[in-house]
Amino acid sequence: MKLCSYLTLTILGSYLALATVGCAFTFSTPSAMEQKNEPQLLRLPYTSIVDNLERDYFLYLPIGYEENSSKEWPVLIFMHGDGERGNGKEDLDYVMAYGPLYEAWVQKKDLPFIIITPQLHMFGQDGPDGPDYIRNRTWDGIPKRLDEGVPPHHTDMPALQMFGPMRGAVPAETPESDDFLTETGWRKTDPDVITILDSVLLNYRADKKRVYLTGASMGGFGTWYYAAKYPEKFAALLPVVGYPSVEQAETIAKAGIPVWVFSGGRDPAVETQYFFAGMDKMSELGAIMRFTTEQDMFHDVWNRVYAGEDVYNWLLQYKKQ
Repeated sequence: MKLCSYLTLTILGSYLALATVGCAFTFSTPSAMEQKNEPQLLRLPYTSIVDNLERDYFLYLPIGYEENSSKEWPVLIFMHGDGERGNGKEDLDYVMAYGPLYEAWVQKKDLPFIIITPQLHMFGQDGPDGPDYIRNRTWDGIPKRLDEGVPPHHTDMPALQMFGPMRGAVPAETPESDDFLTETGWRKTDPDVITILDSVLLNYRADKKRVYLTGASMGGFGTWYYAAKYPEKFAALLPVVGYPSVEQAETIAKAGIPVWVFSGGRDPAVETQYFFAGMDKMSELGAIMRFTTEQDMFHDVWNRVYAGEDVYNWLLQYKKQ
């Protein structure tokens, strides 16, 4: 099934100069002599600040990492949405549902990044009474890497049918009581993502001047949070269906971090109207920014965004000075 045609609204900001170990289990089992050019998917442990317990995260090493022993690779951190949370152990595979790791490992796209993919906690209040999309999920729904070929891509599936009417894009003030901006989600794990990143920068051939951060939905909000909290770490951002507070947008703009943000024109969960306050602030400050609304899409804008090559090429052009 081919994608339907769609309208895209893009706003370009003006130019601003850029501001300046554990055991690993590999799923790809490459032979040192015969498969040095193959990608690897590792599970690496860390201790979470949330509960002082050990959890795992995925680390993807790209095609050519083993073959080229002198090259430093750009790093792409991906933070998933609400529905992929788990215990960081047997639940970790749920983070493979979509995103850069899904594209690189399951769809075998040659993405030239070291990809870091942690898993957000369930937290105590979720438990057995959590949302249906978590309680009813099964491991059978986790995408699998095939020995030969690739499974059908999300963009080929009926999930991309239109849902509901066009919701318009009339600017509105960001809700002051928005939980995503105040106390929930990835901000509750701070500084876990930075701890993981620092470990990767220390132990792998990673380019600390080319560290990029992206996330979808709850992970999109987390992208804004971590970038505003640690602006010295990141060369560019790609938040998908997650908007910033005006304060976060201002901090990131003043740090000179380029941003390409996406919303869905038919998305009732994270409405386009709430993106404008932050985007206007970034534009006012002369930030390097793009604001794209996929007008025909519901909340799952991430399926289209991460399937393309343009977002990865856009990220790679930026480097910390």
